Amino acid sequence: MEEQLAKLIEEVAALKAANATGNTVAAEMYYYITIPLMILIHVGFLGYEMGASRLKNVLASGIKNILAFAFMIPTFYYFGWFVYWVFPNGLDFSAGPAAISGWDYAMGAANPVGEVMGPHLADNATGVFWGAFTLFACTTASIMSGSVIERIRMVPFVILAVLLGSFAWVVAAAWGWHADGWLVTKWGFHDFGAAGVVHMISGFFALGVLLHLGPRIGKFNADGTANHIGGHNLPLTAIGLLLIIVGFWGFLMACLIYPGEAWSWSATEFTTIYGTPITLSALSFNILMGCAGGIIGAWAITRDPFWMMSGALGGIISCASGLDIWWPPMAFAIGFAGACIMPYSYRMLEKWGIDDAVGAVTVHGTLGAWGVISVGIFASGYPALSGDAGVPVTSFVGQFVGMIVMFLCGFVPGYLGAWIFSALGILRVPESAEIAGLDATKVPSQAFPEGIGPSAHPAE
Repeated sequence: MEEQLAKLIEEVAALKAANATGNTVAAEMYYYITIPLMILIHVGFLGYEMGASRLKNVLASGIKNILAFAFMIPTFYYFGWFVYWVFPNGLDFSAGPAAISGWDYAMGAANPVGEVMGPHLADNATGVFWGAFTLFACTTASIMSGSVIERIRMVPFVILAVLLGSFAWVVAAAWGWHADGWLVTKWGFHDFGAAGVVHMISGFFALGVLLHLGPRIGKFNADGTANHIGGHNLPLTAIGLLLIIVGFWGFLMACLIYPGEAWSWSATEFTTIYGTPITLSALSFNILMGCAGGIIGAWAITRDPFWMMSGALGGIISCASGLDIWWPPMAFAIGFAGACIMPYSYRMLEKWGIDDAVGAVTVHGTLGAWGVISVGIFASGYPALSGDAGVPVTSFVGQFVGMIVMFLCGFVPGYLGAWIFSALGILRVPESAEIAGLDATKVPSQAFPEGIGPSAHPAE
């Protein structure tokens, strides 16, 4: 009998070990899959921006985007990932309430010259987590890219992209997208799908850059009225936008914490990055409803194909902060309302003399702010962190404070970085190069060497 019990105990232990191994492999694969899905966001941004560019600037727009993607990876490896873990409790390197931040923790979890940041076979999590967060950083930088097409120099752009994607965004994420983040623990800030920590940061960083970069030649008349400068291929822009939507399924998947691991919040259920409960089922309802609301709202207000396409993305961004908590019809309504805001925000920027070539400040900045504050309006009192008693809860004030912080984290470094390059006289290409086209003067190559006539343009 004792021998049989011992054998049974041994078999149970083996089953537990096999189950744990299977769960770990499943968790690793889950995050691994989000990475190529998020790369589709960059395929989408390429199509979106290249289609929105005039024929003479198509390749320059694409190259700029790919270089930003490439530079983001090593810079996020060497310091971006470390920043996320060292600064959640502020800028003093101290650990937060959950003790998963601060200098000592970051040295163990994100030291770029340590064993954890390499092929450590006992670690199935760090590489895929880092990969997913790296793609978050790349996405943040690419959002800014579309605003500045057709007139920015390549080197300043890449440096600004690194400043945005490997530092400014990461500080904001540490503060508002981390369980130890001071915005979360002290103000109850809730931003599940990163309407603030990704979209607001990138949108308002772009605004800071645009204030120094200036409009494209021919965008504004002497009386201040704006001319429409159309891209050479609206169908390519449409396909690009839909690919961005496909990629955002991976982006939002990666915002979940897989259950059953040592680093998980729960042994049995998915949670948000804050430890609050969520399911992929809930996410599916709200992504699709928000996307549909955005498309329908934009079409109803504008009857413009470009804004209708942008409405798909705008609807998801409008819902992003609360995708884990909205009732699906609420997600539809918030996405619809956000899409209705878009054209008015864009026209206001034009009245101020700001030339945002693809509407990124509006779609990501303005609607990111709407997404953040909507949680304060419609979901006050929801637990902002995992726990039964004494946990912070969401509130209008907390979301408003977070919104202001996100605006400053994006706008200030964008404005100051562009100011430095503008003061040095190296932010913008020469007028002659802009008129001739960046493909011919800066690449130099032709996107369509065998034909397709140039688009009409107010300056030509």
